[in-house]
Amino acid sequence: MKKENQESGISFFEKNLTLWVILCMVTGVLIGKFLPAIPAALGQLEYANVSIPIAVLIWLMIYPMMMKVDFSSVKNVRRNPKGLYVTWVMNWLIKPFSMFAISAFFFYVVFKAFIPADLAKQYLAGAVLLGAAPCTAMVFVWSHLTKGNAAYTVVQVATNDLIILIAFTPIVALLLGVGGITIPWDTLLLSVFLFVVIPLVGGVLTRNYMIKTKGADYFNDAFIPKFNNVTIGGLLLTLILIFSFQGDVILSNPFHIALIAIPLIIQTCLIFFLSYCTCRKLRLSHDIAAPAGMIGASNFFELSVAVAITLFGASSPAVLVTIVGVLVEVPVMLALVRYANSTRSMFPSA
Repeated sequence: MKKENQESGISFFEKNLTLWVILCMVTGVLIGKFLPAIPAALGQLEYANVSIPIAVLIWLMIYPMMMKVDFSSVKNVRRNPKGLYVTWVMNWLIKPFSMFAISAFFFYVVFKAFIPADLAKQYLAGAVLLGAAPCTAMVFVWSHLTKGNAAYTVVQVATNDLIILIAFTPIVALLLGVGGITIPWDTLLLSVFLFVVIPLVGGVLTRNYMIKTKGADYFNDAFIPKFNNVTIGGLLLTLILIFSFQGDVILSNPFHIALIAIPLIIQTCLIFFLSYCTCRKLRLSHDIAAPAGMIGASNFFELSVAVAITLFGASSPAVLVTIVGVLVEVPVMLALVRYANSTRSMFPSA
């Protein structure tokens, strides 16, 4: 089994992430229902509206991801830049706004009879946070599964992470403002500092130190794998905590999880096909086109969850939307991987 997972490029836990999310949801809801003292006590552990236990767990998720990104690769951006242009335009000029439009249409129009206006506004906020945070970690898995150009994917991810530092805050503030949701800028900036800047700087420093002292082979083959279970464990524990806070929301609106999933799935497929087909029009090779599509289609859901908690609180319906993003991402992305692999012949050879 271990050999098969290594060959497939996706671990047992990653492949079954949707199942673990469901189990965490059930566990968290049961804790919130029958052991309410636990979430009540954890809810008191806050500083500047940031849940300390959840912040620690989120750092455990994001920090290992930042270590994987080789930011020195940014110097190679001038080599075959068309794929990078597709990634940048899709992720920052199209994706956040299409997520806003699709989600608003479904939450305010299509599902108007099922979702009250106040709740729809919160759901839209969660969707905006997902749409403004393109993938930075799992894309390495999707790239591997589609036989993507590993070096080029690193450049795509590295430049994407740098753009997040600049573009995430104003885009989120703009779209939430258009949606009638007022947020304090200082809280939003604090979220980006806590969950992007700190782990990014920590990841860069750790990566450079370990490679300098132990070598690149040790870092990639021995050091980084030590954090695989830490990342998954942090994610699952975070979900259990969040769902313990979300118990009343979920039990009151179980049908809403399916309703939320619909626009998220449509958005994922739309961005993938826009990116993928644009790359084909530009006659880019498949090993660049497939990862370009995957980066835009998938989300940096760890960041979305973290910012949603900081802005709206762990019991907010906005947080539920970001969790549904986790729930649907893996099966949808695996389906898109299969499609990309089946259409390899449509692209010129590398």
